[in-house]
Amino acid sequence: MMRQTKMAIAAIFLSIGAASASQAETLADALTAAYTNSGLLEQNRALLRAADEDLAQAVAATLPVIGWTLNASSTSPRNPATDLIQANAQISASLVLYDGGANQLAVESQKETILGTRESLRSVEQDVLLRAVQAYMSVRRDSEFVSLRQNNVRLITQEFRAAQDRFDVGEVTRTDVALAEARLAAARSQLAAAEGTLARSAEEYRAAVGRMPSGLAAVSPAPVSRSMADAKAFSVRNHPDILQAQHAVSAAELNIRRAEAALKPTVSLQGSVSVDPEGDDSRTIGIQASGPIYNGGRLSSQIRQFMSRRDATRSGLLVTTQGVAQEVGNAYSFLAVARASSLASNQQIRAAQVAFDGVREEATLGSRTTLDVLNAEQELLDARANLISAQAEEVIASYSVLSSMGLLNADHLNLPVQQYDPSEYYNLAKQAPTAISEQGRALDRVLRAIGD
Repeated sequence: MMRQTKMAIAAIFLSIGAASASQAETLADALTAAYTNSGLLEQNRALLRAADEDLAQAVAATLPVIGWTLNASSTSPRNPATDLIQANAQISASLVLYDGGANQLAVESQKETILGTRESLRSVEQDVLLRAVQAYMSVRRDSEFVSLRQNNVRLITQEFRAAQDRFDVGEVTRTDVALAEARLAAARSQLAAAEGTLARSAEEYRAAVGRMPSGLAAVSPAPVSRSMADAKAFSVRNHPDILQAQHAVSAAELNIRRAEAALKPTVSLQGSVSVDPEGDDSRTIGIQASGPIYNGGRLSSQIRQFMSRRDATRSGLLVTTQGVAQEVGNAYSFLAVARASSLASNQQIRAAQVAFDGVREEATLGSRTTLDVLNAEQELLDARANLISAQAEEVIASYSVLSSMGLLNADHLNLPVQQYDPSEYYNLAKQAPTAISEQGRALDRVLRAIGD
């Protein structure tokens, strides 16, 4: 079992670290695959289409309603000459002429809901792409950690053998050999842990991108030219979470007006045509008016309820705005820390390399112990690991800045994907077409194509 696990980890590392004969997989390739393969995006697109159908149903309430009825009854008359079966057919139609604007307000409210759902889809797109960036850089970082640990094992193995040889000729004691042996065992343990971390990162990559990583290319941080203040001002105007909250407030205000319209009378035009078995027909047409007088305070309660919901959405908008501004500040802070850490790690590596080379040379002359060499090598290893982590964090932080401003999307990144256009389905469904109309058949074709 252990052998199979090691072979699987080795296969993952080879697929990641060794670029294929073709061009290595870039971050843009990974983002394109994540966008194309995302089930989360498909789920939210379907929810958006469902919201479009809510608008169609709201529009349908403003249009005429036509229906038919067939009635047939049988009686047991005392006079056998009387017809036992009575039947008639009727077609009826009705149209709301006036309802205080309730139906039209429902249409406008649903439009705001659709706009908010579109912003929710944009937010999900950002989450999908940022997860792909994080997964990509985690694999890159962890594969480099594995390489670093492998080099560390080889180097300490050499030190262990050198210590053993020097012990054999009496230059060092058994303690020096034991120290090198202990460090070698620790290095092997750290290598196994790094390989396990790499395997988990590869699985996260598959979940985020839709395939296993292979030959990942080096990545530069995303360009960030705005200051933090400019980025916060931009995010307030453009971040999808804020725009979604704004549409939620507009929909809530319209719902209050809808609830108030329920207190007003409703006037509708009604007509019918009926035919009996003898072929006699009757036709009626008229106007019906109705309105509430007393309903136990239910309508008044609904108005107050919608007002409270409106106040809640306003507070939600404030909370969302504050959260987005904080997200921008955090992203810039992480980016600054990662950049500073990269610079410091580079300086640390240069100094640690000089120190390690010097200590190892002095050890060959007998003025340094094996422990000194091992400690200097560990300092160099830590410096290189810090640089790898800082470089990965800098890339992730730069893309987090784009996400905090609402710019981490396929359009801004110029990804070569077929972007989903929410207006196409909306334009087909917004007028509430019937199943037999051309638009209705077009909607059926769209849904069947998506299902396939």
